[in-house]
Amino acid sequence: MRIAQVSPLWESVPPKLYGGTERIVSYLTETLVQMGHEVTLFASGDSSTAARLISICPEALRLSTDMFHHDAPVVLQQERVLGAVEEFDLIHFHMDMPGFPVARRCGTATVTTMHGRLDLPELRPVFYEFAEMPLVSISGAQRHPLPWANWVATVHHGLPRDLYGFHPRRGKYLAFLGRITPEKRVDLAIEIAKRTNTRLKIASKVDPVDRVYFEAEVKPLLHHPLIDYIGEINDAEKAAFLGNAEALVCPYVSTESFGLVLIEALACGTPVITYDHGPFPEIIEDGVTGFLCRNVSEMVETVGLVPLIDRHRCRQQFEERFTAERMTQNYLDIYRQLLVEPRQTTACSTANTARVSETKMDTPKGSLQGRKRDVMATVRSEPAQSAFTPTAQPLPHRH
Repeated sequence: MRIAQVSPLWESVPPKLYGGTERIVSYLTETLVQMGHEVTLFASGDSSTAARLISICPEALRLSTDMFHHDAPVVLQQERVLGAVEEFDLIHFHMDMPGFPVARRCGTATVTTMHGRLDLPELRPVFYEFAEMPLVSISGAQRHPLPWANWVATVHHGLPRDLYGFHPRRGKYLAFLGRITPEKRVDLAIEIAKRTNTRLKIASKVDPVDRVYFEAEVKPLLHHPLIDYIGEINDAEKAAFLGNAEALVCPYVSTESFGLVLIEALACGTPVITYDHGPFPEIIEDGVTGFLCRNVSEMVETVGLVPLIDRHRCRQQFEERFTAERMTQNYLDIYRQLLVEPRQTTACSTANTARVSETKMDTPKGSLQGRKRDVMATVRSEPAQSAFTPTAQPLPHRH
């Protein structure tokens, strides 16, 4: 199969350090190549791949110090994809909404994986306008704000089986891994460490948009003997960081669409302590691979229960459910389904199995008005509120 993978340009593929979406694009692309497919990757020029690379800009936008207008290469990428559509059987977009106009106007089958949060009100008019667009969610919970969108499947993320080695011995510190933002709530991880008198290691990056928040809200909390702030780490460092931890603490609010770090921890055999909302119950089995908690007090209590978790079961769940091979096979099922009837949209809601349903919608892809009427009927019947469950803890204010 001739497949195009269209990646965001913010990070390279794979990213040098942090970058969940581009990392998944890399795992999918390389596994497809290993399976014998002809793959073209549209990404930044500093990407590394066995596929054919179409370089859009010399380096990842986050690392570029001499580019002011970051929209310019994004526009160029869309034109490059549109100009090459006849070379592919299917085009897989990973850039969320910016690929919609190209996908609508090209004659090649397309699918878009939504990697980001969808609970922002300004997104609804866009998804209504592009109501026919075949979409893949990365968790069942991600769909809640837009249940009427044209979801064709849910595919949970996957990692190469040998990316992280299994660590059978439990460490003596809690780990926090992720960007420092108000949504990630590293302040709650610090609170948990203090209340349990447990060492906490924090491996995080701080984006420019969150610098003020970090300086005002987080940095003062780091001056404590139990807290060890490491900064941003790469994959090689991540294996030891996660594998040697007693548990991974994820007090994230429910705007998360998946939670890649959770399956990275499971791959190392490390249990996870997190909330019982959003996508996390789809990943963590309570009492088996970690603990799903209603509030911070419950997280504090479960720290003492971590020794009861069998780290072998954590690794087993990873191998059964969250490998790159499984993820890629799920996507191939979607590709084949879309190619069977390229003028039809497909409907399915399979958050656990991530398989494409054989039930198809009656509305042709080109008949936008009929699809929009169906969508609007659904939208009008919905309550005017976010579908995400609020967390027990308030979100700190951005300054």
